[in-house]
Amino acid sequence: MTARLECSGPCVAGRSMRLCVLVLCLLPHFGWAVSYKQGDPVILYVNKVGPYHNPQETYHYYTLPVCRPKEVRHKALSLGEVLDGDRMAESLYNIHFKENTERQTLCKLTLSEKEVDQLREAIEELYYFEFVLDDIPIWGFVGYMEESGFLPHSHKVGLWTHLDFNIEYNGDSVIFANVSVKDVKPEPIEEGGGDAGHGVSSGGLTVTHTYSVRWFESTLPHSRRAERLRDYSFFPKTLEIHWLSIINSLVLVVLLLGFVIIILMRVLKNDFARYNVEEDGSCDDLDQGDNGWKIIHTDVFRFPPYKSLLCAVLGVGAQFLTLATGIIVMALLGMFNVHRHGAINSAAIVLYALTSCVSGYCSCSFYTQIQGQRWVWNIILTSALFSAPLFFTWSVVNSVHWWSGSTQALPATTVLLLLGAWVLVGFPLTVIGGIVGKNRAGNFQAPCRTRNIARQIPQQPWYKHTAVHMAIGGFLPFSAISVELYYIFATAWGREHYTLYGILLCVFAILLSVGACISVALTYFLLSGEDYRWWWRSVLSTGSTGIFIFVYSLFYYHNRSNMSGLVQSVEFFGYSLLTAFVFSLMLGTVSFWASLAFIRYIYRSLKMD
Repeated sequence: MTARLECSGPCVAGRSMRLCVLVLCLLPHFGWAVSYKQGDPVILYVNKVGPYHNPQETYHYYTLPVCRPKEVRHKALSLGEVLDGDRMAESLYNIHFKENTERQTLCKLTLSEKEVDQLREAIEELYYFEFVLDDIPIWGFVGYMEESGFLPHSHKVGLWTHLDFNIEYNGDSVIFANVSVKDVKPEPIEEGGGDAGHGVSSGGLTVTHTYSVRWFESTLPHSRRAERLRDYSFFPKTLEIHWLSIINSLVLVVLLLGFVIIILMRVLKNDFARYNVEEDGSCDDLDQGDNGWKIIHTDVFRFPPYKSLLCAVLGVGAQFLTLATGIIVMALLGMFNVHRHGAINSAAIVLYALTSCVSGYCSCSFYTQIQGQRWVWNIILTSALFSAPLFFTWSVVNSVHWWSGSTQALPATTVLLLLGAWVLVGFPLTVIGGIVGKNRAGNFQAPCRTRNIARQIPQQPWYKHTAVHMAIGGFLPFSAISVELYYIFATAWGREHYTLYGILLCVFAILLSVGACISVALTYFLLSGEDYRWWWRSVLSTGSTGIFIFVYSLFYYHNRSNMSGLVQSVEFFGYSLLTAFVFSLMLGTVSFWASLAFIRYIYRSLKMD
């Protein structure tokens, strides 16, 4: 057998953390084939178990009273696999390449009443298990439950003690594997299993676990075996091709953008014609008796309060825009193999660390342009703006997982690795990017000079208040991605493999386009009311899309999923809140730069004859 390269344990706890992080990211993309000869052992790893409706609530398979070796040996895992909750360990199943096995005894167990109750509770909560054979996940239910009738009420619980493994191969490679209990009768587990039920002895319930292995030849090459996994339907298939919905959203977005652009161009054309009738070319000599956005030309570029926080938001938003684009492009290039667990997790962590220089550069550069003085504090704030909420959320979620004994709780070595990646890579790159941005920052390009005394802002009608603009600016981008958002949630909070990355790229582009266009429109309406406080308003208007996304997560939890329990709920709402925050940062950044470009354009055009 030809083994493939793995990231071993010393790498996880090793001396060179930066190199290890890069290796952990790159390894999942290769997917080299393992070659077997007739009779070679094929290792079956047991991984995890958990409630069917709570995908993130998982426990080690050996926490159940099942057949286990005397010495449990775990497989060396990549960073992405550990983050995904994988804890693979060698099993007692004796499988050899292209050799069928019938009714092989795995082990014989005598279960105590407590162990029987543990199994019954797991079966009643619809526990499923996950095994891994040659990087192919194999799923199956721990037992069988039947509940029928009202009077009389029937409640039967049974344990699957025999598993049929069906493995497909092509040449010297494994293509696919699954487990079946089609022709198997479950072992009954009655209430008080230690005193009654099939196979009961004075010492408890005695069960014998057996298995069969059958090999089938396949014509599918190893390079395309991911297609076979996608066609397998142990979990319900909710990801369907939905081009019609995407085209519908695209048409609505094009109409919306066209409407906004045409209206703004017509209005601006009239404004330019009115303002430039007696224009002499100087922005400072504009008629002070007029009204509208022209009259606030001496205040529109007045720098906002909380400059450091604003620049930090723009810097981290730019970082996540870069990260999201990188992830989607890598996915389109086929760099994420569905047979490698947690590949996207590894890539996201590495890209987050490497793109920290983007946040430092963008934040400190703009902070210097708008005459910020405390650039060191700005770099620290930029670095902590997302990492601090992330650390707090992870601490709460990880503590709940640790308390419940879930495999989602990260081991100490992984925590040290992630901390090292931020301390040795992420934070230094933020500092370097900030220093470079500060030194290369030019002057702020403002077409008009700002006067020392701020102009009084007239009272605004209710429809120009911040809350109304946030509602409009958040709802329209959200409506553009609402269809795709369901599929993203089904992937992130389910067990689906997302493959429609081309559609995802289109939706991402639509989201940014709508956000920019709506921001420009709302900024124009704000300036028309002689309100020059557009800096923070432009960030909040479209950044409020994150609020709509979090509200949608509440809807998804209660109406589109069957998730329940403390462990799953804490993880879902904690990371959904972080996701909404990330969307707010990205869209707020796009919204701000679109508004700034628009304002520079109209006030520069005001000087032209």
